[in-house]
Formats: sequence, structure tokens, C-alpha cells
Amino acid sequence: MLVAHSNHLTEVPVNPLLIAALLVLALAVPAPAQVRVDIGINLPGPPSLVVVPGTPVYYAPQAPANVFLYGHQYWAFTNAGWHVGPNWNGPWAVVEPAVVPVPVLRVPVRYYPVPPGHWRGWAPAAPPRWDAHYGRGWRESSSERDWREREEHWDRGKHEGHARGRGHDKK
Repeated sequence: MLVAHSNHLTEVPVNPLLIAALLVLALAVPAPAQVRVDIGINLPGPPSLVVVPGTPVYYAPQAPANVFLYGHQYWAFTNAGWHVGPNWNGPWAVVEPAVVPVPVLRVPVRYYPVPPGHWRGWAPAAPPRWDAHYGRGWRESSSERDWREREEHWDRGKHEGHARGRGHDKK
């Protein structure tokens, strides 16, 4: 290896073991881990999607599971839980009910190709009865939810110390 010193070059011997060790270290750096959740949906290819009438949501009527596309993400409802993935074949991540977009929750029962057994007898033109699991909040639009959350925040006394007046001094 050549090293520059002032106005001349000097050859410095490099240990081949040092080069090999650096190469091994460079190759041994761990790659970012991806956690894949197997949710039992094994699609052989991208599913055919059909728009759910009156919504911005698509569903996969021929899929062996309840698969929806909304907001450039795939949503799957299986085993009484929701999953989200960037692609039709995942990777899937388990999501809390509050994360599932309201338009997806509003999809009527008839657009779930594999509805859970306890949904039998439910109105096919109505959304599933999420209230037991999600509360009534899933029915709200985002602006309604934002307004309600601001009101709840205000009602918890978070406004103490703020200037009174303009209608805020009522109790």
C-alpha cells in the first residue's frame, strides 16, 4: 500500500490477515430483521380486486380470506383480528383495532368472503357489529373523532391555567 508523506510516496506493508478480518467484519454486519407473521393467507398471486360500492375500499372476492385494499395497504381480517401489510403477500403485522381505518370497518358483511361463524344472521348490507370490540368510535369520521378527542382532552381539566373568557369559564 502507498502512503503519501509531504512530497513523496512511501510503501507500507499491509498484513493480509488484517484485510481478511476487515472483509469478514464487513460481510458479517447483520441485515435488518423482518418479522413475518403467518396469518394463514397463502395467495398464489395478486388477488383480483373489486371496489366495495360507495366506498374507497377494494376487496378480494375470490381470496380464501377477508382481504381488503385501502390507502395503498392491504388489510386482512382473520381469526377475529386485523392485520396490515404493504403487499398482497405481506409481510403482515398484527394491528390494534384503533389502527384499522374507518372505511375498512364500514365494509358490509357481504364483502367478507370468509365471515366468522358468529356473523351468521347478521344483515349482509350492514357493517359487522364492531361495537363490542371497538366501541362506537369506529363509526365516526376522522373530523368527528378529532373533535371528540379535543373535547375529551378539554373536559379532563387540561385547560386549567389557560385564560378564561370567550365561553371557557362555564362549568
